[in-house]
Amino acid sequence: MVVQLKEGVYWVGVTDWELRLFHGHELSTHRGSTYNSYLIMDKKIVLVDTVWGPFADDLIANIREVVDPAKIDIVVTNHSEPDHAGSLPAIMRHCPNAEVVVSKMGASSVPGHFHENWKFRTVKTGDRINIGSSELVFVEAPMLHWPDSMFTYVTGRNILIPNDAFGQHYATGFRFNDEVDETELWEECLKYYANILTPFSDRVAKKIDEVLALGLPVDMIAPSHGVIWRKNPLQIVHKYREWAKQIPETRAVVLFDTMWDATRRMAEAIGDGLAETGVPHKVVNLAVTDRNDVLVDVFRSRTVLVGSSTINNGPLPTIMPVMTDIKGLKFKNKIGAAFGSYGWSGEAPRQVEEMLRGAGVEIVKDAIKFKWQPKPEELDACRAFGREIGEITKKPCAV
Repeated sequence: MVVQLKEGVYWVGVTDWELRLFHGHELSTHRGSTYNSYLIMDKKIVLVDTVWGPFADDLIANIREVVDPAKIDIVVTNHSEPDHAGSLPAIMRHCPNAEVVVSKMGASSVPGHFHENWKFRTVKTGDRINIGSSELVFVEAPMLHWPDSMFTYVTGRNILIPNDAFGQHYATGFRFNDEVDETELWEECLKYYANILTPFSDRVAKKIDEVLALGLPVDMIAPSHGVIWRKNPLQIVHKYREWAKQIPETRAVVLFDTMWDATRRMAEAIGDGLAETGVPHKVVNLAVTDRNDVLVDVFRSRTVLVGSSTINNGPLPTIMPVMTDIKGLKFKNKIGAAFGSYGWSGEAPRQVEEMLRGAGVEIVKDAIKFKWQPKPEELDACRAFGREIGEITKKPCAV
């Protein structure tokens, strides 16, 4: 259903209620998503971003409710990833003489994806295109979250269209933030930031300062996924600024996998020790928990404890994807330690400790490990381990 955002500006995107995996199989989304595309009716007709390729017919049908797609003069491609630009070939077949507006990096990535000789126009930060009663103002946003990313601002309508920034994977029956469940919305915003934008946090902070310094009035922020920020639109900008600082909460997450419950018993005992110090925590079995949800807990937590049984002279395979993400997402201001059980060689805890250290996590206690099933006194040692780390967790984080 087409939705008018302001006079002459329409959401013509698609709601994907069934989506559960994104970026191939790299990212989970339990609440689906939307692919947001925006049509601006002025002296020149502008389409900002398209939708994922399988939904091209839906996009074209939505545009037809407002205008003949052949009349589109400008197609702005803020970012070339297929969930936004996948329908670009279909759109351009309807308006082959339209200009395709891209960033400097987009001048490489868009042809690289589609191998078409369209009429390209390259823009940089501060460039403007007059479309009649409004202008399009462009702000390059490299690595938010691709090198080609940029924002488009529509003067007069005071709408910022920032592509992937400020979005969420969240399918809803309504388009605006004041129309949806606020708890669900913020859960999805944080998951989106933690899993996608965390490694670019320094760039996020600088880009926000740059955009705010332009002094442009913002009545709406219309991202490429999820809801449009209409009520207090800058609240998501300020939240991004807060998240970009990566100041963790005074809490812990205990991640583990186990073969015959020995490491699980250690994890639970460590959790008991944390609880005795009053530190909120979660004990998470990585074998049965969504990895992207786990990474939200890691993002929030000051302390990350990781345990594994030893198999084939190393950690259980389920440990590795999360450890890879913890390193790749470049989480900051984390402390941690490793633990685990073993039957023969017992290398896993020390290897996990080295992985944590390699991911920038400050190791505050040497790895603890016990052979076979832990004895009562060894579980007591795990509780003491948790208590000691809990007390360290409560100390102020030096940022």
